[in-house]
Amino acid sequence: MLAKVRSAAVQGLDAYPIDVEVDVGGGLPAFAIVGLPDTAVQEAKERVRAAIRNSNYEVPARKITVNLAPADVRKEGPAFDLPMAVGILAATEQIRARLDGTVLLGELSLDGGVRPVTGVLSIALAARALGLRGLIVPRDNAAEAALVGELDIYPAASLGEVLRHLEGEAVLSPVRVVPESTDAPELDVDFSEVKGQEQARRAMEIAAAGGHNILMVGPPGAGKTMLARRLPTILPPLSWAEAIDVTRIASVAGTLPPGSSVIRARPFRSPHHTTSAAAMTGGGPLPRPGEVSLAHHGVLFLDELPEFHRDVLEVLRQPLEDGVVTVARVQSTATFPARFMLVAAMNPCPCGHFGDTGRECLCSPAQVARYLTRVSGPLLDRIDLHIEVPRVTTADLTGGSPAEHSTEIRARVMRAREVQRERFEGVIVCNAAMSPKQTRRFCRPDDDGRAFLRAAIERLSLSARAHDRALRLARTIADLDGSAAITATQLAEAVQYRAFDRPLRLLG
Repeated sequence: MLAKVRSAAVQGLDAYPIDVEVDVGGGLPAFAIVGLPDTAVQEAKERVRAAIRNSNYEVPARKITVNLAPADVRKEGPAFDLPMAVGILAATEQIRARLDGTVLLGELSLDGGVRPVTGVLSIALAARALGLRGLIVPRDNAAEAALVGELDIYPAASLGEVLRHLEGEAVLSPVRVVPESTDAPELDVDFSEVKGQEQARRAMEIAAAGGHNILMVGPPGAGKTMLARRLPTILPPLSWAEAIDVTRIASVAGTLPPGSSVIRARPFRSPHHTTSAAAMTGGGPLPRPGEVSLAHHGVLFLDELPEFHRDVLEVLRQPLEDGVVTVARVQSTATFPARFMLVAAMNPCPCGHFGDTGRECLCSPAQVARYLTRVSGPLLDRIDLHIEVPRVTTADLTGGSPAEHSTEIRARVMRAREVQRERFEGVIVCNAAMSPKQTRRFCRPDDDGRAFLRAAIERLSLSARAHDRALRLARTIADLDGSAAITATQLAEAVQYRAFDRPLRLLG
């Protein structure tokens, strides 16, 4: 006796259909799973047996063969538990149900409960593209799957519920999700809490307005981490399409909380400096998203930048340039989106006080130079703003005028982003993503600006990439100023943010 149940699996961010074929035949009692299953899939045999028994059905004392087709793609994870159990019961005629057109997903507990799995949003998108009529998913995954319209999503809490639904005895009610506002939730931090640091605050506003990468250099306690953690409060809210992208990545990576629907806050990822290259870009036998993809449409904050391993920093080159990262493994290759804002912070020397007016630096010039060269030139070229964050003065700490709130800064950022949206007509979303061709078209300085830029290139020996990034930065400053043309003043401000391009490289 043979039964076939539809399921699905995720490779990279994309899902593909899996046919769970169950044959129950003569011979000694056995349970075999074929089709390149991993350990988690092989262990499903014991979970499925117990779940069927504890749901008041019988596991036949016969030879059971389960084939996961296509057989040339490795399968991993516990999501095939539910379709296997349904297939066994259908093959032994303990249930009579039409199984075509419905995808089943879910891990089974020993008592027959259905536990959540990862990647359900990607699977729902693939099911809609294939023209399937519905999904039966764990109850905790129903909200994310229901983000995909034109598809019936049935939430299941137990194997018994699924079987009664398939036989028409107690039909599950499909879940519906109305697209909600993606206004970012209120955060418990605000730029008004930052004391002093006017130049750094201005640089953060420019970075947010154009989606630019930024590097902050300064002594310990100057407020670099404080500034970075408040950057999301001045970024525009996620669009609906961006929110779906972010939610999909979190679902595949397993970081989406059970029962959650769409993620409305821009991601903020802050990996420790001991993070490996595989954790940064993604890895595993079947690649999963890494930190650069989990930060997609958000912020990737690298504190103590020179302390990261050199190979970890160098793998950032491709995502910073292309907005995607390709992870190649023996069994498969996957490409993940990775369009994020890089915010990095570092001390100016090993002791952290080179150029600090409050404390004396104890490092030799050779130690300072060696410390700075831990960050390669090609990586620095890909960072648009290099700024000094000096020690906060006593006057700023104990008084000073009240600082602007994040809502006021965000209003200016959103006006600049709207100018960019109209300029690029939806092809890209911000100035930092401009191609060289778009840079030549949209970043044309006036006569004084061209003269200033020529002088800056000769004096600072700017690379071609640094030249283009300075132009894009000046374009963002002009957008904040409401200026159509790029002036010499705006170019001067853009070039001053290229601290590592100067002969002295840093503060001293």
